[in-house]
Amino acid sequence: MTAPATALTATALDDLLTRAEAPGGAFDPAELARLDEAEEFPEAAHALLAEAGLGAHYVPERHGGLLHGLDGTMAALRTVARRDLTVAIAHGKTFLGAMPTWVAGDDRQADLLSREIRSGAEVSWGLTERGTGSDLLAGRLSARPAPDSGKWLVNGEKWLINNATRARYTCVLARTRPEGGPRGFRFLLVDKDTLPDGTCRTLPKEPTHGIRGADISGLALQDAPVADSAGIGPDGSGFEVLLRSLQLTRICATSLSLGAADHALPIAVRFLTGRRLYGQRLADLPRIRRALGDAAAALLLAEAVAVLAGRSAQSLPRELAVTAAVTKAFVPTTVQRSVDALAELLGVRGFLTGVLEHGAFAKLDRDHRIVAVFDGSTAVNRHALITSFPLLARAHATGIHDGPGLRAAAATGVTQPALDPRRLTLISDGGSSVVQSLPEAARLAAGRGRDDVAADARALAEESARLHQDIADAREASRGASAEAFALAQRYELVHAGAACLALWLHNEPAPGARWWRDALWVRACLTVVLRRLGLEPAAGPDARDLLSDELLSADLPEGEFSLLTGLSGLETP
Repeated sequence: MTAPATALTATALDDLLTRAEAPGGAFDPAELARLDEAEEFPEAAHALLAEAGLGAHYVPERHGGLLHGLDGTMAALRTVARRDLTVAIAHGKTFLGAMPTWVAGDDRQADLLSREIRSGAEVSWGLTERGTGSDLLAGRLSARPAPDSGKWLVNGEKWLINNATRARYTCVLARTRPEGGPRGFRFLLVDKDTLPDGTCRTLPKEPTHGIRGADISGLALQDAPVADSAGIGPDGSGFEVLLRSLQLTRICATSLSLGAADHALPIAVRFLTGRRLYGQRLADLPRIRRALGDAAAALLLAEAVAVLAGRSAQSLPRELAVTAAVTKAFVPTTVQRSVDALAELLGVRGFLTGVLEHGAFAKLDRDHRIVAVFDGSTAVNRHALITSFPLLARAHATGIHDGPGLRAAAATGVTQPALDPRRLTLISDGGSSVVQSLPEAARLAAGRGRDDVAADARALAEESARLHQDIADAREASRGASAEAFALAQRYELVHAGAACLALWLHNEPAPGARWWRDALWVRACLTVVLRRLGLEPAAGPDARDLLSDELLSADLPEGEFSLLTGLSGLETP
């Protein structure tokens, strides 16, 4: 067991990065914009994060790191991402590359990798190859035993790999059986520094639309000898380890979207309150006010889904196959939809690179679009959800959910046990407690004296019942992932999102003065977005999106302050 890391909280990291935003600092916005234009890697910013010890957030506590639960790591990455997505994506890649070791590696492997990461080593994740897209079972990079040597000989390429050139270690998914298949792969943790000359070369950096300075390159191996001790899990376990690893990395990746939202919204608010048109502020036009409120409410909706998913990794691990797929499909697409709406409010200034805060909005818009592709695209995650439809329909019919597990995930003041990736399962045989709790949530909301929230919760519970019947009917009619099935998946994401909001609202008591919690403002606005997008009517009364917009426009809004976590105890704010 390695010695524990010194704690680096998201608050301490935020203070450090705020100082580094000064002119000439590592996170100086003008310098980051220049590097992006030149397609240069942000070396100084990356080095500052390494020196601060951010890597310890990628290492589980039991191996000496700071990873107790996903929420802490997500808060840290979100803090970086709201300054610059390129930097967050480049540094956070080590979390992804190390995950198979935490999921299936033995203690010796995990302790060794922990020491390396905490000392500054980087790990890339070698999954994709040319021409195979998201079909990882079509991967051709192979590993075959070298006779009488205790080594594997690895041959092939991994392409479009973040930090493939910079990182010392690459965790590659290798075909170990010629016929491939679900039991034909294994993960190997390749240490490039130990490979003989001529057996490993890096592929050129690929130009990209966003994250222009990131090291998106690749790796080519030719008879590269890799020790058998570098194999993670038993031979043939690669695909299973991959699916379990993705449950955690997909959820954590959504912190990048939340960081983009943290950056985008204050830029828009500052512009709308400072720009005058037709003799008044843009912010005072009713259409602008509604569009801003809708975009802001959707961002809180995405945050609710991501926060609850992050905490569910500890308290509802057997449901994470569904939770991760829903979260990764919903959060980046929802944030991007809001970013697009905010860009429309900014007009041409949302697209220019030399004006409006060094072109920060245009940069974050370009950078964020790749997040939806990471760890499986939106379509891939919706397909994963569709494969769980039979389980979801059966579980919903029972009316049962894991109440204690859901409360532990939703109540931010509840201390949870340390994350244990070994508890993850390949299927969610109990369905989704978040969604299956909707009837109870409606009753609890009524008990709080919020007739409007209770009415919206009942409408959502009724929609959930219809949805699950449609899911059951669709599975009987067709076994394929049809267009209708994908439409059902999108409906499920919205129902899940509304249920996540209700769970967080019901199981937390905000501190006095918690701005977005007053008069149930945030949950009313989020439920309005959900119901409207489902084609349903929210409870009668003033539109909560307009009220949320009024609060935003009257606030002096520092980046990171528009969060449903602000004012809660027990969970670090970003």
